[in-house]
Amino acid sequence: MALPHAASGQLIAVYPLVDKLTEARTVALFKTDDLEVMRLIVPAGKSVPSHQVKGEITVQCLEGEFEFTAHGQTQLMQAGQLLYLAGGIAHGLTAVRDSSVLVTLVLRK
Repeated sequence: MALPHAASGQLIAVYPLVDKLTEARTVALFKTDDLEVMRLIVPAGKSVPSHQVKGEITVQCLEGEFEFTAHGQTQLMQAGQLLYLAGGIAHGLTAVRDSSVLVTLVLRK
């Protein structure tokens, strides 16, 4: 069963999940015609293969640690770090530790 998306003006908790991280699942927090925000859960050793999207994105490490690859370079992202990526850029990530990632995606038609 899908979880309902947040409504306009509704507070959304994006605190670290700590000991609940290993049982958590990726979830879209909200989606409109122009914007989508999701909490991505990536277990240690797992990857999100390289892909690209039309719109700009931000990627914020809420907890854990992962290697993020874009523009031909790999950077280690840790809790509290945020990355902006222009649309159309190939990118992917591999979790070094169990990770919770906040992804904001501008949806381009």
